[in-house]
Order: sequence, then structure tokens, then C-alpha cells
Amino acid sequence: MPSDRTSGDRTPIVSGNWKMNNNHFEAIQCVQKLAYLLQKDDFDAVEVTIHPPFTDLRSMQTLIDADQLRLKLGAQNCHPDDKGAFTGEISPVFLAKLGVQYVIVGHSERRESFGENDEFVARKVAAVQKHGMTPILCVGETLAERESGLTLDKVKVQVRSALEKRTSEQVKSMVIAYEPIWAIGTGRNASPEDAQEVIAAIREEVASVVSRPAAQAIRLQYGGSVKAGTIADIMRQPDIDGVLVGGASLDPTEFARIVQYRRHAF
Repeated sequence: MPSDRTSGDRTPIVSGNWKMNNNHFEAIQCVQKLAYLLQKDDFDAVEVTIHPPFTDLRSMQTLIDADQLRLKLGAQNCHPDDKGAFTGEISPVFLAKLGVQYVIVGHSERRESFGENDEFVARKVAAVQKHGMTPILCVGETLAERESGLTLDKVKVQVRSALEKRTSEQVKSMVIAYEPIWAIGTGRNASPEDAQEVIAAIREEVASVVSRPAAQAIRLQYGGSVKAGTIADIMRQPDIDGVLVGGASLDPTEFARIVQYRRHAF
């Protein structure tokens, strides 16, 4: 079900996941430079979210509010429960109080390194929405799964598990990021055509699990070693509504060029 991105309300979204990088001083410098490089037209055309480490969130909230920046504040993770004996975890309640608008859930590094399964990720999706924030649900396959032809099976199961208890209206506001695990931090990435094939299948799965209107409205990102040099070809694909950027988002100049893909893509 390839779709016309320009015909609906699917504003392109570019998200920067800083992972475990940038202390709060470095984060302030990074955001100030990024805000200087981006223009009003960029923010009018593309929604830009930044996802710093938890220790940076208060500084980022203060900076964004004080300077009236149009960047959207995001978090990298949260626990599905509001409170409890979960040492080292972060409640979604805390994030909402800090003005966080987007939360990454189910990132492959959380699934692979910390053993987060589909059921746990689905609980996080529900928790994020419960507190008025938007989940960026990550799905993707390993290299072994890809080479075995299991890519679509893997991502469909992940999508179905996360969405089957969500209403159509809840799903419409979500973001799903397809991030092939084998492409993250490796310098390798899926070709734009391969990414489009998987992302189109994700949209079809959303239609099957939830509804066709939800599938048309939900925004779908590609993530996996995205660079300024590859963004134009990625964003030409009809079902790709944005990108989830890792390492390149740590460089304000490179990240700004990714946000400004329109100058080169069409």
C-alpha cells in the first residue's frame, strides 16, 4: 500500500538519538548550534526531535523554553510503570513533567542488550501514551534474520504485539521506526528501496492489526547509519516519513543537513 506522503497530515519527522553521549554542558552547546543552523522554513516543513541522555533533559527543557526553540524534546526510554522498586529506571510520569513529548521505546539496543521482549515494549507504548507523550516504536531484524529471509516476519510480529491493544486514534498519533539491527552504528544501511519495501509492509500490518485510517496517518521512519549524503534518496520513498538518526545527530552541522533534506530531495 504505497501512500502519497503529501496528501495527508503526515508531517516528516527527523529524530536525533544521542544514545549515551553528551553531558549536559555538551548538550547545551549542541542544541544551540543546531538551532542556529536551522531556519523557520525548516521547522515549518519538518518536525525535529532530540533525544538526549536522561541527565540532560532538565537542561534541554530549560533551554528550549527560555529560547523558544521549535525543537521537540524526547527521551530515549522509560519504564512502563509510574513508580515502584525499579532502581535505576525512569518513570514516564517524570518525563511528562519535564515537557518530554516523544519517547523512544523498543530500540534494538534495549531489546538486544537488555532483554526487552515484545510484551514489555508494548507496556511501554501504553505507558507513554497514558501520560500524553508520543512513542517512537522501534522494530527491526538482525543480520541472521535478514539473510534467512525473515525480515518481514520479524517486524510484523513486533508491530502486531505493540499495537494490538491500541485504538485506531492512539495509533494514528504514533511513530514507528524501522531500524535494521545490522545497520546501526556499522556504516551499512538498507538501500532506500529495501527500506521502502519493509516500511510499506509495516504500514500494511498496521492496517491489518488496527485500521486503514490508522495506517494512513501513522508516521514511519527509517533508522540505521543515516547520513546527510543518504537522506535525499531515503526521503524520496513514498512510505518513509522521516528518519531516526544516531551518530550523525551528534554533529549539529550534519544533523542540520539531514533536517534540510528538502533542498536536495525533490
